[in-house]
Amino acid sequence: MSVMAAEMMSLPRGRPFTRDDLDAMPDDGHRYELLDGVLVVSPAPRYVHQLAVGELHLLLHAAVPEDAQVLFAPFDVVLAADTVLQPDLLVAPRDAFTERDLPTAPLLAIEVLSPSTRRFDLLLKKERLERAGCQHYWVVDPEEPSITAWKLEDGAYHQIARVIGDDRFDVAEPFAIGFAPADLVP
Repeated sequence: MSVMAAEMMSLPRGRPFTRDDLDAMPDDGHRYELLDGVLVVSPAPRYVHQLAVGELHLLLHAAVPEDAQVLFAPFDVVLAADTVLQPDLLVAPRDAFTERDLPTAPLLAIEVLSPSTRRFDLLLKKERLERAGCQHYWVVDPEEPSITAWKLEDGAYHQIARVIGDDRFDVAEPFAIGFAPADLVP
C-alpha cells in the first residue's frame, strides 16, 4: 500500500491497529482481520476454496444442535480490541452472537486453506484461537483433500483427527458429524 493510500485511509502510525481502525477499512473484496494489533489482508478466495466452504456449511448446518448457529465468513469474531478474526466457518451458541459480531471465541472455528493464507491459518490464527479458548479448530486442505482437527485440552490444542481423501472424518464433539474430505471438492 502506498503512503498516499495510507494517508487517505487514515491508517494508524506507530501504534497497533484496533477494531475502530478495522471498521474504517474499505469494502473492496478483501478480507481484513486483526491479529494482536497487526492488520492481515487476504485476497478473495479461489473457486475450490469456496466450493469446500459451501459443502462444509451444508454439512454443518444439518448437524449442529438447535441452540447453535453456523456462519461463514465474513463475520467478525472479536477476541480482543486488537484481535478480530473471520474464520471461514464458525459455530457458536445462538445466544452468544450480537447483530454485529461474535464477541467471544467460537465453539468451533474452521479454516479452508488457500495458498495465500496457509501459514497464517496453520500457525498464527490457530495459536490465537487456542489462547482465546476456542474449543475446536479444524483445517481443511481442499488440494489434498484433507481435514485436521484439534481439540482444546488443558489450555492447549491436541490433534484428534487427520483424515485424507475418501477416508471418513467422524467426530462426536462438538457435535456428531461425519464426511469424507473428498466429498467437499469436485
